[in-house]
Amino acid sequence: MISNQILQSTIDGLKSIARVDLCVIDTEGKVLAATFAGAEEYEDAVLAFVGSPADSQVIQGFQFFKVSDDNQLEYILIVKGSSDDMYMVGKLAAFQIQSLLVAYKERFDKDNFIKNLLLDNLLLVDVYNRAKKLHIDTNVRRVVFIIETKHEKDNNALETVRNLFSSKSKDFITAVDEKNIILVKEVKMNEKYSDLNKTARVILDMLNTEAMSAVTVAYGTIVNEIKEVSRSYKEAKMALDVGKIFYSGEHVIAYNSLGIGRLIYQLPIPLCKMFIKEIFDGKSLDEFDEETLSTISKFFENNLNVSETSRQLFIHRNTLVYRLDKLQKSTGLDLRVFEDAITFKIAMMVVKYMKYMENLDY
Repeated sequence: MISNQILQSTIDGLKSIARVDLCVIDTEGKVLAATFAGAEEYEDAVLAFVGSPADSQVIQGFQFFKVSDDNQLEYILIVKGSSDDMYMVGKLAAFQIQSLLVAYKERFDKDNFIKNLLLDNLLLVDVYNRAKKLHIDTNVRRVVFIIETKHEKDNNALETVRNLFSSKSKDFITAVDEKNIILVKEVKMNEKYSDLNKTARVILDMLNTEAMSAVTVAYGTIVNEIKEVSRSYKEAKMALDVGKIFYSGEHVIAYNSLGIGRLIYQLPIPLCKMFIKEIFDGKSLDEFDEETLSTISKFFENNLNVSETSRQLFIHRNTLVYRLDKLQKSTGLDLRVFEDAITFKIAMMVVKYMKYMENLDY
């Protein structure tokens, strides 16, 4: 359905051209848009006209017109004046509003199609049939971006994204829940993943500056057919989740750059518990004090370099060695040995994943 704001803008524009007052009323007699005051007085006349078989009629010096969509009456248009010229203006105005109805209906149908496509709610034959009816290319390179906002129903963020990509008719902007804006973007043949990253950064910067919205942008891999769009969407969703677990400081996350985090995310929880029990012998990372955890983190940041780690922690080298020795005695893992270090690093990531999944259950 066309918004009242669009209807008002349309008849304001028509009045500025034809210098004729107009009014749009729904089938229950409610005024939706008007260029003159007192349109409410014609409610009874409108209701009587709705029930009549005529498509147009002169009532009390006003031209009344019916505006339908697929034989379904949607609006009553009133034009001030009863001359032939006013009749012509009314017919043009009715045609304009009817064209808007068709355009908005097509936009709604496309939005509905894209939502069902993303959620895998369509049979393969329906995907291609409906795409053909809606004039959507099926063999075009596309990628799905998910823009997660901090607040539900962030209309400012949604409008900013629409304004950014609205001129590109082959891109689709929709939403499948309250916090995520979905962009299904066409990708040109010469565009690479580095270009997608630039697009994600543009979205991030625009939303931060114009919509004042803190967002995270994730995207999947490029697909070549419309039937594969749902896969890119699932990949973007996974990237968003994996980013929250392992890369919380990042605001742009690509599915093809998730590394080991993508593997861990797909592990079953029972297997994770078995692995942690094996590595820590029944202990938990929560049992380690803050000093030990910060030491481990800094040691990994500095690629297992003892001298650089001790310098950044403002401690003596021997103090760091003592802490690493203490950790080795409690876990059996010497972080100065690459194989033990990578085992410990993976174990820390697995614990993060397990905690994230536990929080989702509550």
